[in-house]
Amino acid sequence: MAPQPVVTGLSPKEGPPGTRVIIRGEFLGCRAQDLIGLKICGSDCLLSAEWKSPNKIIARTGPAKGKGDIIVTTISGGVGTSTVQFRAYHETIGPLKESAVWIEESPSQNFAWGRRTLTQSGLTQEDPLGLSIEGNEQKIPEDLRDLFPDACGDLSQENFSPAWFLLENHLATSFEDLKAGLSYLKRKVESQKEGQLSFLKSNAGSVIDQLDTLMNIRDKFQEDVKLYGKEPFKVLEQSIENSISESQKIFTDVLVRKEKADSTRSVLFALSRHKFLFCLPNSVDRRAKAGEYDIVVNDYSRAKNLFGKTELAIFRQVLEEVDQRILLIRRQLHEKVVKMPQSVEQQKKLIKALTSLELQQSGTAIGDRLRNTDPAWDAIEARAKYLESTFRQTFDQYATKDAATQEKAKSRDPNQPPNRVNFCEELCDIAASQLPDLWRLGQLYFTGELRGPHDPKPGDFKRMVLTAIEKFCVYLRLTILIAADQRALRQSSGLSWPIGSSSATHHFLPWIPQCLRYTRIAYATLIGLDLPSDALDIIQKLIDEVRLFCFSIIFKRATDRCKKLGAQETWETTVEDYPGATQLPAALEALLVETLEEVQTVCMQPETREGNLLEPHSDGQREVTQRLQELLSTFSGVIAELAYPSHDDETPTHNVSQLLGFPNAQQPESVSGGGGGSGGGAALNWEQRMLCCLANYAYCNKSFFAHIGEIFVRHGYPLPTLAIETARYNANQLFTNLLEEYVEHKGDPLVGTIEPSMYLGRFQWDHEMEIGLGQLRPYAHECLDNLVGVYSEIYSISPALLRPILESIVQTISEELARLMSCVQHFSYTGAIQANVDIRLLRDGLENYANETAKNYFMEALEAISPPLNGEQKRKADEILERVKRNMRLQLLCFAVKEP
Repeated sequence: MAPQPVVTGLSPKEGPPGTRVIIRGEFLGCRAQDLIGLKICGSDCLLSAEWKSPNKIIARTGPAKGKGDIIVTTISGGVGTSTVQFRAYHETIGPLKESAVWIEESPSQNFAWGRRTLTQSGLTQEDPLGLSIEGNEQKIPEDLRDLFPDACGDLSQENFSPAWFLLENHLATSFEDLKAGLSYLKRKVESQKEGQLSFLKSNAGSVIDQLDTLMNIRDKFQEDVKLYGKEPFKVLEQSIENSISESQKIFTDVLVRKEKADSTRSVLFALSRHKFLFCLPNSVDRRAKAGEYDIVVNDYSRAKNLFGKTELAIFRQVLEEVDQRILLIRRQLHEKVVKMPQSVEQQKKLIKALTSLELQQSGTAIGDRLRNTDPAWDAIEARAKYLESTFRQTFDQYATKDAATQEKAKSRDPNQPPNRVNFCEELCDIAASQLPDLWRLGQLYFTGELRGPHDPKPGDFKRMVLTAIEKFCVYLRLTILIAADQRALRQSSGLSWPIGSSSATHHFLPWIPQCLRYTRIAYATLIGLDLPSDALDIIQKLIDEVRLFCFSIIFKRATDRCKKLGAQETWETTVEDYPGATQLPAALEALLVETLEEVQTVCMQPETREGNLLEPHSDGQREVTQRLQELLSTFSGVIAELAYPSHDDETPTHNVSQLLGFPNAQQPESVSGGGGGSGGGAALNWEQRMLCCLANYAYCNKSFFAHIGEIFVRHGYPLPTLAIETARYNANQLFTNLLEEYVEHKGDPLVGTIEPSMYLGRFQWDHEMEIGLGQLRPYAHECLDNLVGVYSEIYSISPALLRPILESIVQTISEELARLMSCVQHFSYTGAIQANVDIRLLRDGLENYANETAKNYFMEALEAISPPLNGEQKRKADEILERVKRNMRLQLLCFAVKEP
């Protein structure tokens, strides 16, 4: 298990809800999926968390207040710790702060804007220690309110704390300076005491006058006591009461009329002053119908602040009526909030008005009727449900339309996009327009801008967003990935697109790159929203699947085109690297380059936040290998089809001995520029086409398939070693089969003529014969002539095929000679010499194309001559052999030339 997460740094360290903070520390998760919890000051902030690295996380604070730790929880390390704290606070609305609601005025908000006196204010108070604070900018790193919660550093306050004052103003002051300041303060206090005594001395006359005045007052009071007694105030009170009684009798009528006038004036003034309250019920209805909800909120807030605590029955009756109207407006607003479609700005305006009205009515009997509703969350749920219903309605609409279109498949315009493509375009437009609105509305809710007194639901919102994106991807999978096994997906989603005919499917396949483009456009829009990584990963996985499917479709189309390359074969043998090879490999190379460039443009080049399909051991690399194997296998099959006649009118003829009265072979049609490697306009017969196909196989196996790998590497693909080796193996197998077919076609008739030609005219080896002319037996002549014909045919097409073909034929001939010689019971004197010359000439003439097995067969044939030749016979045989070689030097020179 990994170490516990530790938070060691934070920026900024304080702020209101919604503040973007950068969290630094150690072991904060090895990847984004490892982060499962983030709390700042006790508030869950996981939804807004963005994992950057194991040492960095970016998030936004929640609705917290006060100081608190930053706790990170990961799957690998568990619940972490924090060495720093964040201070959260709520911004208050002051006299200069803009507000959308009416704020009740208080005495602290009344400001005198007149002229100010020039008296010294507390802000300019001198330092009581007489010390200068210049250069003393060093501040204590901690908040003094945490150290002294019930004190302050203001000298004019009752809770003044000297420690606070010194820490705040003299943190860097030395102790000696502080002692000097204390001495200064003591001197200042002593001077104030001495100043009082000097004041009395300088104003002694005024003080004596004040004492005289006090003594005179005392004398007058004593005289009054003697005249009126010890309680003169009762007499005075009685006199005042008598005066009041007499005055009331005189002015009773005047006072009554005055009271009536004052009452009337007060009522009129009250009506005029509180006209706002009495007109408020009709005013809120009129404003609500006009959509001016901000004015309704301001008027209602003002009325609650002015008359919310009134005891007057008339005011309370009007307020109750206003509350009933506001409750009705709240219900109407709630219906409008959840009614879709509408813009986020319109919903935002309605939610703010509804939240403000809810806060104004909270705590009342009427307001508690809608207490459990959260308008912002209801708006989010309504928008999410509308998004899902829009997806489903669009799917059903196009699925039904596609089912109807399939019935009229004959009238389909091939240039018009299929219904699947139109559905993909519209679905991506819906996702690109409505998913951002849902996300922005959720962000406004969780940052506190739209949330009222209710607790947030981050987990539910994240699940809501993930569900919407998953549904979006399900619809696209059902529509685009028509080649995949969708049974499990149909069962889990309950959806099914009508299964179309093969022609409809064939019509849709070329439009899949366009569907990929629509999906990428929607994906790019969602990337700009700063969605969580797991939400974007869902779409990225879909895009990778579609990209791979595009690759597969494009390569299958190339494979189909490869099948038609045989019809374009011109049999021009102009390949310099390998004479005899036609332009068929070059046509495949052009097709492959075109396909790779198309694939690179359409799907293989990753865009923003897309994966690399060609990672080792990935599905993409396996798909590349499989599709290349199919293409190269198809190409090998095309070569094999071209090697055999396609109609019965071109039946290959077998070589038959001229000595038996039949033509040796059908003469091969001329191929201009013999010696291989040159193109010609004349048509080739079956044997020549077979040689060209053998040359194509050999060329592919030797260098062309390796060149295919270089093309892949040049286009940014890994070297497809497995596909190339598999293609080489298949080409080698087909080459071997075709070579055996050609050798059998050429060699079997040739070998079959040896025995009939050897015993033509009742010839027997034990009879004496004329050998002085220095000639070969007819069978040896014919065998050599037939080999020259085969040689010339191969050399005119592809000299590189001489050895593999002639070696097999020569081995068959040597085996047949060994068999025939071993069947002879006895050779005459001249017969032994003639047989020795025939076999040795064939052995020496075909030496360059005789393998070890053929050489052994030739040796067996010579050893089978019985009785063995004596010295005279050997000398005679050598003379005849030299004479024969001179006479047949042209034929023998053909086999003496080394093939390229």
